[in-house]
Amino acid sequence: MHPYLVVAINFLLSLSLLIVLHELGHFIPARLFKTRVEKFFLFFDIKYSLFKKKIGETEYGIGWLPLGGYVKIAGMIDESMDKEQMAEEPKPWEFRSKPAWQRLIIMLGGVVVNVIVGFFIYIMIFFTYGGEQATGSDYKYGFGMPPVLQEIGFKNGDQILLVDGDTLQIADNLVNRLVFRDVETVTVIRDGSSVDISIPEDIGKRVFYADIMGPLEPRFPFEIGEVQPGTLADSIGIKPGMTIVEMAGYPISYNTDYTYAINHVVNDSTPFELKIQNENGMVQTKTINFKDNKKRILGFRKKPTVEYATATKLDYSFGESVNKGISHGYWTMQDYVKQFKYVFTKKGASQLGGFGTIAKLYPDTWDWRKFWERTAWISFVLAIMNILPIPALDGGHVMFLLYEIVTGRKPGDKFLERAQLIGIFILLALMLYANGNDLYKAISENFF
Repeated sequence: MHPYLVVAINFLLSLSLLIVLHELGHFIPARLFKTRVEKFFLFFDIKYSLFKKKIGETEYGIGWLPLGGYVKIAGMIDESMDKEQMAEEPKPWEFRSKPAWQRLIIMLGGVVVNVIVGFFIYIMIFFTYGGEQATGSDYKYGFGMPPVLQEIGFKNGDQILLVDGDTLQIADNLVNRLVFRDVETVTVIRDGSSVDISIPEDIGKRVFYADIMGPLEPRFPFEIGEVQPGTLADSIGIKPGMTIVEMAGYPISYNTDYTYAINHVVNDSTPFELKIQNENGMVQTKTINFKDNKKRILGFRKKPTVEYATATKLDYSFGESVNKGISHGYWTMQDYVKQFKYVFTKKGASQLGGFGTIAKLYPDTWDWRKFWERTAWISFVLAIMNILPIPALDGGHVMFLLYEIVTGRKPGDKFLERAQLIGIFILLALMLYANGNDLYKAISENFF
């Protein structure tokens, strides 16, 4: 199966499951409170649907536009904008006829289900697959440290030992901790001794603007592995088994030295020397440049020459899995919420992504564990995004219902209709912007 097809199936299957469960979160309390649900659709059925069948009072179906799903609840001002129904006298089975507390539960139902689903999936992942531990000492040569971390006291080869006195179970996750958590001290092993590094309060912002979001790169000695035909490496005679010893005057001993030289030493338009050593110890010098290779890709795989990292497989009982799953889910949600402070910056706005960005989270070969991990994460994302106080989202309806409960005054239908239209406009604008960013990045990466 083609990798793109695998990604598409992963994405659509995950999204479909979460949409159906989210809408069930509205549907079930609506029916419990004897509120009529006229439609229950996976995807949007603008003009026509792929499938529909009416069972009882509700029409169930699948739309053709995979941008979400919906339940149409009688007597509710929603994206259907059914003004004719709203112009009639309220019926006992309609949403608007129910007490505010019942309407609030109906509107919160989707978000609550997404949160529960996220926790449940993480619990089952830990119970089924267990976990993994790779602390700093498990990485023989430590990590390559980007310049922004070297500026505050880290050095290449540091092994991450403790973060604020606690062991970091997966050591290469340090960057995530620095960006999204309030970290004061990191303890590393350096040349066999422990060293405490004080972390400045603005480190999250510094790391974000340095664009190094992601795990740290473990260090290891390497040689040339597979060389891709037709690439720059192939054209200058690089062969498997050779080693790179110097790039633009910068000595290369580890893979992270190569990464640093590529990103911070060489220049797109300036030719530079690349020194290569063959298996007999003979060093050759090649002059190359990246003028027509903006991604700075030579075209070979780095093959470690020694074992450089070990990881310990952890098995959990069901009780331990519940504890781990809830903890992991909690921090996943908190980290996602904290990233909003970066979204509302020029750089953050430029990195907003749409469906293409989300789809890239899925592997291009089938892997059930990764599928469920991505599904759990997206379930939390849907919950957080839906609870934002924007009209047309669940959070917008919740905001107006809380106002009604606190003040005892219900906003007028005309006001709610206008707010709904404004909310729809905001959401469409955000969707176009985010997916436009995806398109721009795809064009830039492939044609410029």
